[in-house]
Amino acid sequence: MDIKTATAIRRLRLVSAPEAVSFLLLLVCSVLKRTTDFNAVPVMGMVHGVLFILYVLFWADAWNRTKWGPKTAALYFVLSVLPTGGFFAERKLRRESEDAIIASRARQEQEGAVKA
Repeated sequence: MDIKTATAIRRLRLVSAPEAVSFLLLLVCSVLKRTTDFNAVPVMGMVHGVLFILYVLFWADAWNRTKWGPKTAALYFVLSVLPTGGFFAERKLRRESEDAIIASRARQEQEGAVKA
């Protein structure tokens, strides 16, 4: 995995959890708006909207760089529209990047052993 691909996955990971938190907070604010006089929906809606747009942009970049199949790309997109999906996406992306790092180090060690 090259540095640009790793960076794309890392950016997607970093925005997935905050996007999920903002979605949950937006749902709470929606309930509070209807049951009390508290109305933070416009603010939380904007925050969630910005984070969701960032998630989609970073998802598209990661999909382009990692060459995910349609099923994997669709899974990460569907996780973005589920209230707690961003947490699962972050965990799955962390595992994927750790596996790629391990594979990269193994290739480097193997190339070093072949050259020696």
